[in-house]
Amino acid sequence: MTSTHHDRGVVWLGSPSFPAAARSALKDTQLRANLKRATTTIRDKRIAAAAELDDWEDLRAAGAAIKQQTLRHLDHYLERLEESVTAAGGTVHWASDAAEANRIVTALVQATGEREVVKIKSMTTQEIALNEHLAEAGITAYETDLAELIVQLGDDRPSHILVPAIHKNRTEIRDLFTAEMARWGQPAPANLGDDPRELAEAARLHLRTKFLTAKVAVSGANFAIADTGTVVVVESEGNGRMCLTLPDTLITVMGLEKVIPTWADLEVFLQLLPRSSTGERMNPYTSTWTGTTEGDGPRQFHLVLLDNGRTDTLADEVGRQVLGCIRCSACLNVCPVFERTGGHAYGSVYPGPIGAVLTPQLIGVEHASTLPFASTLCGACYDACPVKINIPEVLTHLRAHAVDAKRGSLSPETLAMKAAATVLDAPRLHSVAQKAAALSGRVLARDGWIGRLPGPLHGWSDTRDTPAPPTESFRTWWRKNREGNR
Repeated sequence: MTSTHHDRGVVWLGSPSFPAAARSALKDTQLRANLKRATTTIRDKRIAAAAELDDWEDLRAAGAAIKQQTLRHLDHYLERLEESVTAAGGTVHWASDAAEANRIVTALVQATGEREVVKIKSMTTQEIALNEHLAEAGITAYETDLAELIVQLGDDRPSHILVPAIHKNRTEIRDLFTAEMARWGQPAPANLGDDPRELAEAARLHLRTKFLTAKVAVSGANFAIADTGTVVVVESEGNGRMCLTLPDTLITVMGLEKVIPTWADLEVFLQLLPRSSTGERMNPYTSTWTGTTEGDGPRQFHLVLLDNGRTDTLADEVGRQVLGCIRCSACLNVCPVFERTGGHAYGSVYPGPIGAVLTPQLIGVEHASTLPFASTLCGACYDACPVKINIPEVLTHLRAHAVDAKRGSLSPETLAMKAAATVLDAPRLHSVAQKAAALSGRVLARDGWIGRLPGPLHGWSDTRDTPAPPTESFRTWWRKNREGNR
C-alpha cells in the first residue's frame, strides 16, 4: 500500500480515475454482494434508530448549527483549544500539511526510543500516510481496530469510513488471519473457523500482547472541546481504550475541523453519531481525556493539529460545509454508486459521497477531477447526513470548477456541449437532429433499446441502458394533433 503526495494532501498511488476503477469494480460480483449485504444492514439499523427520537430533525439542525458556528470562528476555537490542552499538561503542535505532521509524529516517537506504536483507527493518519512514513523511519505501527487489522494483514486499503474491511466476507477474513497473523505477531489459532466470534477471539489474542507491551500509542479524534481541552474518541470494540490508557505516551493527530466549543455541544453529537454510523443508541465506548493526570493514563500527551488543505477549503463559501462532517459514513450506506463500486474505486482515503466532495478540496480539484462526477445527484446522502451537509450542492459546485479548468480545450465534453448549444439554438437544426435521432434509433434499436451507440458515444451506452429515441418527436405530434384543430 503506497501513496503519493500532492501540494495539499495525499492520495493513493496507482489508483486509476474513478470511471476506470468503477468499471473494474462492477465486474466483481463477490464485491458487490458483500457491499449490498453490509450497507443494507447498516442502513436499516440507522433508519430504525433515528425513528426512535421525536426530535431527530431538531438534533440534525442543532448539529449543523454548531458546526457552522464553529467554522465561522475556527481560529478562535483552535486558539482556545491550545490554551486548554496546554493548561492541562498536554503539548500542542501545528502541522500545515501531511509532510510536517509526519515529521512531528516521527520525531515524537523517536524521542521515546521506541520502535513500535499501537494505533487507534484514524482517517486522519491514513490521510497523511503516517504508517508508511513511520515504516521508512524504522518504526512499526500496529493497527488495533479489528477492521483496520484485517486491512493491514492483507496489505490492503480501507474501503469504508466506518467499516474499512466492508469489502471482505468472513471466509476471506478467516483465510487472511490464518495466512498472515504469524507474520505480525501472535499466529491465528489452529483450525480457525469463520464464525464471527472465533474471528474476534483470534484478533483479541493477537492484539493483547501489543497492548500490554506498547509504550507509545497514536490516535485520531472524533471531537476536541475547546473550553476544557478534552479530546474524544468513540468506538465499538474497546481496543481504542486500551491504546488510550496503557502506553506512556499518547500522540493524537486531529484535523482542525474536529474542534467544538463546549461539553454541551458534545451531547448533541453523541446522539447523532452512533445512530447515523452503526444504528446504535450510543457508542459502546466513549473515551475522553484532558491533558495528563498523575498516576492515571499516559504520562505525555501530544496533540497535532492538522491543516492539510482545510484552511483552503474553509475559504470556499460553498465547499466549506464539508468540514462539518463527523465521519459517520451514513452517506456511503445510502449511496447507489458506492454500493455498486465500493470504496477503492474512489482512489482516496475518503470514499463515497463525502470523499467525492472532501478529497478534491483537500488535494485540489485538478488532482481528483473525476470524483465530483461519481454521483447520480439523487440526494440520498443529503437526507441521511446527521449534520445536513448539502453534498449534491457541493458536487455541482466542484463539477463547475472541474469544467472551468478544461474550458478552452478541445475535450470531448467541450465539443459535445458546443454542438448541443448550436443545435438547441436553431429550431431548424433541432428539428433535423430529432429526425436523424429517430431514424438512427430505428436502425440501432432492438426491442426498444439501443445496445451500443456508435463512435465516441459508446461511452454512454456501455454503462447504461439506452432507450431508443421516439419515432415521432413531440413537435411533430403537436403539429399533427393540435395545430390543425385550432
